[in-house]
Amino acid sequence: MRKLFISIAICMMSSLTASAQNVVKGDYGYLYCHMSDKGEWTAYALSRDGYNYQDINEGNPIMDPEVHARIEGGQRDAYITRAYNGKGYVMVNTDMCVRKSHKWDNYGIDLLTSKDLINWQSVTFDFRKGESIFCDPNSPSVYKDWSTINRVWAPQIFWDPNYVWENGDKGGYCIYYSMLNRPEEKYDRMYYSYADKSFTKLTKPKLLFDWGYATIDADINYLPSDGLYHMLIKKEGGKPGIYTATSKNLTSGWGEPVENDYVSFEGRKNCEGSSAFQLMGEDTWCVAYIQYSDNPKHYRICKADKYLRNFHDPVDIKGVTAPQHGSFMRITKKEYNKLLKWDAKLRKQNERK
Repeated sequence: MRKLFISIAICMMSSLTASAQNVVKGDYGYLYCHMSDKGEWTAYALSRDGYNYQDINEGNPIMDPEVHARIEGGQRDAYITRAYNGKGYVMVNTDMCVRKSHKWDNYGIDLLTSKDLINWQSVTFDFRKGESIFCDPNSPSVYKDWSTINRVWAPQIFWDPNYVWENGDKGGYCIYYSMLNRPEEKYDRMYYSYADKSFTKLTKPKLLFDWGYATIDADINYLPSDGLYHMLIKKEGGKPGIYTATSKNLTSGWGEPVENDYVSFEGRKNCEGSSAFQLMGEDTWCVAYIQYSDNPKHYRICKADKYLRNFHDPVDIKGVTAPQHGSFMRITKKEYNKLLKWDAKLRKQNERK
């Protein structure tokens, strides 16, 4: 009987630790980390309620994109979350500058780390360089020729404590993104790599799924409500829009989206760049996205239920200069006030110029 109890306890512990999830901490406010629609840089905004925000540095860059985006000098689609151990922060960007290139192609991504949300270190991965940039160059390759890569878009981060490296170390950041190599594939598909705990090494891409049509801007969350991973994604085949798909596993088993439940309000709107987050103390969800077909564009936040379904009640985000594709992170009072002090310092510096 004692062995039975021990066995059950082990199974219960395994089920509790099996699910990948980013660290969530903070009960005071929200940080909206986003690409600016004024230019290809990363900007910050703060909120107490998740809907009304205050720009940091008046919506201008919170870091120099030329320093961190070493391929094209532009940062798009910022995604931020806490480091796996709760000490520090990690961010990913699409390394891309349409303003300079005048085309919707790019060649890599940037991985960034910070201890204070203000000072950032980074590494850049130019996928055109091929197998040599990855930490497992001898593993199977999804492409024959990496030099013809056309897109590496909208990377996001998901901490996976169960990933095992070749040396036996456990835990890695699953970085998922869409990719296109026109000579070898017909449309954008979702891929994933793993980054190590230092957030400086990256494994070769593997295909996450292929539904037979272009998919971009994936946003994955694990939902305790049903024990499944839920993916918001922009589906460009069939009926376009932002849909949800589910899986029991982070990197496999993604079924096609639920066709009758998607982000679509007030007639046909072209939406992308979705980001889901929960308000403090609630089990339901908010889903933010950009309505890019509007003129001017509208960055919207709608509501969803605890299963990340039944999208409803969209409103415009308030107080943000040129909001665009980004992400939301809960923060503490100490973090909130630190960023406000930094904002005051930056504004004084700007006044002297």
